Amino acid sequence: MTLPPAFLTTPVAHRALHDKTQGRPENSPSAIRAAVAAGYGIEIDLQLSADGVPMVFHDYDLGRLTCEKGPLATRTAAELGAIPLRHGTDTIPTLTQVLKIISGCVPLLIEIKDQDGALGPDVGALEEATAAALHGYAGPVAVMSFNPHSIAAMDSFAPAIPRGLTTCAFNAGDWPTVPAANREHLAQIPDYDRTRSSFISHEAADLASPRVVALKSQGAGILCWTIRSPQAEAEARKVAHNITFEGYLA
Repeated sequence: MTLPPAFLTTPVAHRALHDKTQGRPENSPSAIRAAVAAGYGIEIDLQLSADGVPMVFHDYDLGRLTCEKGPLATRTAAELGAIPLRHGTDTIPTLTQVLKIISGCVPLLIEIKDQDGALGPDVGALEEATAAALHGYAGPVAVMSFNPHSIAAMDSFAPAIPRGLTTCAFNAGDWPTVPAANREHLAQIPDYDRTRSSFISHEAADLASPRVVALKSQGAGILCWTIRSPQAEAEARKVAHNITFEGYLA
């Protein structure tokens, strides 16, 4: 499916319009409401609860963003929904709760976090649950993942939802659990056609990659992450159609 034009024209707030000094933690309902009010697109992350519910949360472990410790995947959705996020009054939301807040008002870009551990093929449960949650949602929405197996699964579970790959240079220091051969393979973005993707969201520092330039020339939508200043935005837009931003107002 083709990426809706709004994803190429409306700046996308990274993990929603978060600002902990204003009581809006990342991926929180408060940050999502703020992004909607400002008219920005929204990027969120999904992890899977112990009982199979897509939760809007970036990390695998609860420790950085809450006062709890341990893997998110060991807690049920009800348990997670009772855990307060740091720097605000929100708790961890489900994807369904977030969809109700956004209600189609702005573009929603969903990153499905890797559940394999090494960007391999042991995926499917989060993708199937995501497709079920999105069934009938009428607003502009697209899904992406660093794991191409995840996006291939989304093609199977929800072929009408636009898909893309989250991409980067896959440096060893950033991906310690991913074997070198797999990192080198993924850095070339070889799965774009196989997954029937219509866009990539690429690491801003690597936008000059010949593969990114080639994909753009072939008609791929080029988004990028994560932009943190007007100066960086201006530089990224020399290649990218649109940006994912945080820390300032794009």
